[in-house]
Amino acid sequence: MKKVYLVATAVAASLLLAACGNSSAKTGEENKTDGTKITAVGSTALQPLVEAAKDSFTGKNPNYQITIQGGGSGTGLSQVSAGAVTIGNSDVFAEEKDGVNAKELVDHKVAVVAMAPVVNKDVAIKNVTQQQLIDIFTGKITNWKQVGGKDEKIAVVNRASGSGTRATFEKWGLNGATPVQSQEQDSSGTVKKIVAETPGAISYLALSYIDESLQELSVDNVSPTTENIETNKWKIWSYEHMYTKGEPDKEVKKFLDYLLTDEIQNGPVKELGYLPITTMRIERSVDGKVTDK
Repeated sequence: MKKVYLVATAVAASLLLAACGNSSAKTGEENKTDGTKITAVGSTALQPLVEAAKDSFTGKNPNYQITIQGGGSGTGLSQVSAGAVTIGNSDVFAEEKDGVNAKELVDHKVAVVAMAPVVNKDVAIKNVTQQQLIDIFTGKITNWKQVGGKDEKIAVVNRASGSGTRATFEKWGLNGATPVQSQEQDSSGTVKKIVAETPGAISYLALSYIDESLQELSVDNVSPTTENIETNKWKIWSYEHMYTKGEPDKEVKKFLDYLLTDEIQNGPVKELGYLPITTMRIERSVDGKVTDK
């Protein structure tokens, strides 16, 4: 009996140690996932900046878990309005999107982004008038030779209807004209790749996506330089908004405030082709009214 008792005691002790070990492992795992979780969804034009800020911010604040996703401004606004995500990234004001209760959302402007028409480099065009741009996107001009380029068919590449980049380009680049039916893409990165690889292609991108693989177009001999954007001489631009549903809690506000620091505004904002909020010489309201700062 004594032998059996000793065996039973040893088994019980082993089980107790195993349970304690599992409890410790579980506690460690729980501690690992403790912290602030933020999900920011929406504008692909804003995505590179938010990802850059996230990388440096989480390096200093390892207790934060921040997930950044695209999907377009419409998606970001809809999801933050529904309470499905922490932050909705948008190139347009919430008031400009149907089905979104802008009064429930709080706007955090973090930068300015300019958009420009871009073409495949074989087109041999560097400037168009605004009317020519409108006629190209509405299908009235269908060959590049009609605007002084190659004898080559124009291939229009558009963004999807929920895109803030598209809304900005149509409002300020096309004077509100409706583009011809053409292929539509959800991602700025995909648009860049298609235009770079498709002879005769034209689309539009945030400056943060434009590089030597594409030809950027000036409009009416005005190019999207920093000075032209800051003074509204180049009109195809928008604020980069990060919306929260109501006022953010202090942990989320800490990340949003970080995007406005000199470290980000004078670093990634400029490096990635955006403009700092602080350098704009004018302000533009949701209804398009421009005032000096």
